[in-house]
Amino acid sequence: MKQTQICPQEAAQESPASASRRNFLRGLPVITAGAVGAPLPALAGPPVARWGMLVDVRKCIGCQACTIACINENEVPEGSFRTIVSTYSVKQPEAAGQPAGTYVLPRLCNHCDNPPCIPVCPVGATFKREDGLVLVDGDRCVGCAYCVQACPYDARYINHQTGKADKCTFCGHRLEAGLLPACVETCVGGARIFGDLNDPKSELSRRIGAAGDSLKVLKPEQGTKPRVFYIGLDQRFQGKVEGQGALWKPELHGGKS
Repeated sequence: MKQTQICPQEAAQESPASASRRNFLRGLPVITAGAVGAPLPALAGPPVARWGMLVDVRKCIGCQACTIACINENEVPEGSFRTIVSTYSVKQPEAAGQPAGTYVLPRLCNHCDNPPCIPVCPVGATFKREDGLVLVDGDRCVGCAYCVQACPYDARYINHQTGKADKCTFCGHRLEAGLLPACVETCVGGARIFGDLNDPKSELSRRIGAAGDSLKVLKPEQGTKPRVFYIGLDQRFQGKVEGQGALWKPELHGGKS
């Protein structure tokens, strides 16, 4: 039988998204044909994942591929975003030789371990799953927007098509199918790493462990315990940002107006 070999040059051309996908799939449990029919021990079960994300700001180029992928995957209505890369114009030190520079900051729901959006919901529509995902029960939600106001990360909005609260779900439907979130899958620079925080061998856990003191979260003073972590985050953008980030507008880039 003829065997196909991959030369080192071809292997070196693997995209960051492909590498992230491969490492993510390595951490998924494997079910064999024999295991399907075998009886399971009453007290034994697969370990529950605890999903999280790491954003390497140094690798983000602000291309908005993540934003577009999220809109298409989740049918996000026009004018709203589940994830977005905000662009800021920042004043440079005089030694830099130019008056201003550009800084990009990917943002999404932080799926906090202490989410302030849950206790303010009067009908219990916002809840936290065992795997750490913070979600909204659309059947219960009354669109009061209390959770939108409670989120310190501006990660929620009222969907004007459904009248319900909406937000990033880490693409839970894709996770159930063994796929990465759409924003991670399409990141051309490999700036988003997704995985199981409970698995010490996952790429996410290894990257977080190696980051040391450079690992940051947004607005740590809020005490929300976010599960979206950042590397290369400018301290000026860790807390409240003095200024308004420019939002991406599809009509300016060939999209619908």
